[in-house]
Amino acid sequence: MFKKSAEAKLLQRLSGADKKKLRRTVKEKFPRASDADVDVILPPKAEITVAKFPNRAHLYGIEGGFPMIFDVDGRGTEIYPTVYALWMVPDLLPAFMLKGGEVSRYVIGGADLMFPGISIPLEGLPSFLAGQPWAVKVPGNPAPIAVGATTMSSTEALKAGLRGKALRIMHYYRDSLWQSVEGHYVPNAGFLEDVVFEDPALASINEASKPCEDTGNASNDPNDVDAKRGEEELVLDYDAHMKHQIEPSMADDIRNEISEDVATDLAELKVADGVSSEKMNDEKDQHILSIAEVDALLDKCLLQALHTTVNDKDLPMPGSTLWSGHILPCRPSGVMLDIKKSSYKKLSKWLQAKSSAGLILAKEDKHKKEVILLAVNHGHADYKSFVPEKRRPETVEQPTDSTTGEGHQSKSQLEIAEIYKSSTHVNPIFNAIGADTGRFYSAAEATDAAFKYIEKENLVKPTNKAMVILDAIFCDALYKGTVKKGTTYPTEIHKKDVGSTFLNRMQVHHRVTRGNESAVRKGAIKNIQILTERRQGNKKVTKVSGVESFLIDAEALASELQKKFACSTSVADLPGKKGSYEVLVQGGVIDDLARHLVEHYGIPKRYIEVLDKTRR
Repeated sequence: MFKKSAEAKLLQRLSGADKKKLRRTVKEKFPRASDADVDVILPPKAEITVAKFPNRAHLYGIEGGFPMIFDVDGRGTEIYPTVYALWMVPDLLPAFMLKGGEVSRYVIGGADLMFPGISIPLEGLPSFLAGQPWAVKVPGNPAPIAVGATTMSSTEALKAGLRGKALRIMHYYRDSLWQSVEGHYVPNAGFLEDVVFEDPALASINEASKPCEDTGNASNDPNDVDAKRGEEELVLDYDAHMKHQIEPSMADDIRNEISEDVATDLAELKVADGVSSEKMNDEKDQHILSIAEVDALLDKCLLQALHTTVNDKDLPMPGSTLWSGHILPCRPSGVMLDIKKSSYKKLSKWLQAKSSAGLILAKEDKHKKEVILLAVNHGHADYKSFVPEKRRPETVEQPTDSTTGEGHQSKSQLEIAEIYKSSTHVNPIFNAIGADTGRFYSAAEATDAAFKYIEKENLVKPTNKAMVILDAIFCDALYKGTVKKGTTYPTEIHKKDVGSTFLNRMQVHHRVTRGNESAVRKGAIKNIQILTERRQGNKKVTKVSGVESFLIDAEALASELQKKFACSTSVADLPGKKGSYEVLVQGGVIDDLARHLVEHYGIPKRYIEVLDKTRR
């Protein structure tokens, strides 16, 4: 953001009320900050100035001192501390630790932080959400070197195999903001002109405190040699990766390719503790699989995932998520699993083949051009005969923050599931297999009922196992009332189409559960709508409706938003919609409101529709 120098178009002092508002915003945006920390970066008795730039950014600082806070768009939605503020309060933000000082060359050179450059602690990747402000530190140096926003959540990062961009850098040591300050300084001797290393003062203290025998043991430990060698290789990979950013036209493509390679290497190094990189290379050479073996391994990993990690409440699920978050973690240690080396060549073809076999229900989304997993057939012969291996489960911690206790508890408790109820069309099928026509079924259970009827009546075509012969009852269940006059009814159907056709003939409902409260409603769940529009002159008002679908009390939400945004709120009934309400919030807080619903109530982003009529 501050790669190029720019002059402020306006510089003014903040009023007392604005200073209090800024302090409240800082306290809210940076939950780690205590009142004493806020006093350090924004002294109560000091004059605070704001510099407004042509790109709408606002820079807050102490008059005659250093800049402390910058606001990306001047709305207060994206605010970050400067490195000067972080040097005064180093733990103001959570921080990613680099693998080594050499990696800092790229960060302070203006590049974003990639996952391969981050040192993952032994306890695992810390929890975070997308869009959160994080700092960057160098091992052995407590002073942060940069600040930015996370590009994805920790859960998404783990599912992606720690690939790609971790932090979109907003401000860093030696950028135009740092250089524009008269009397700019560095916090310790580890900050050099083009790189940052550990603080020599701390290093000398640590060396003096280490027993002599520990130093001797460390230098002779072969495991330490292997670990250092592996770390050096990863830094070299990251070095090669970041050098490609010199070519702007090729930057994005090369960034994706190399970051994926480095992330893959990192993942392979984590397969077993105490295994050197040379040893891993030997193991990979020993696991060169034939096409038939890859096909068998794919099926095994799929069944393992379906038994252990894929839950019906997570469906429908994109094929890419199924692959990266469920199938790959189920592969044996030291074995590379590549769909391109199978007979299917593509993930979509493989999933469609499994759908044709009746193991799963998958359908291609023509808009997203991706195969979606809709249901799992728990009654399939392959599923029932498979015995899953007992493995240590890979738990992904949900983001927790003591400062937002109730919000995150609500988030973890929210569950949304699409369920189905039998209709007059399919009642004969459920009656034939002895199933209850009055209960609700998941997509997998409903599909399983259809296949139980097929098995009971022996409707699989003898000459083509992928086809199902339609008897009179099954044909009416699937097609009665949908075939135009003069058109003959179909006599058979492909197995992969049975599930989706059967579900279309059932009554769709959805179940929303939050804590001990649960509600089942007919039809698909309706999205929350957030709308900002202008009223009387330049005044804005933000409306949010549909929150009752997610078991959110409109009155409680209005009271909460009134305190959060320091503005007036009200609740009104939606005309013609009994039990539906609209919360009105004074001001254009559309982005903050959407983020609040996601972070504190756990509403998935796909269920939130945002429309800002004030933007032209």
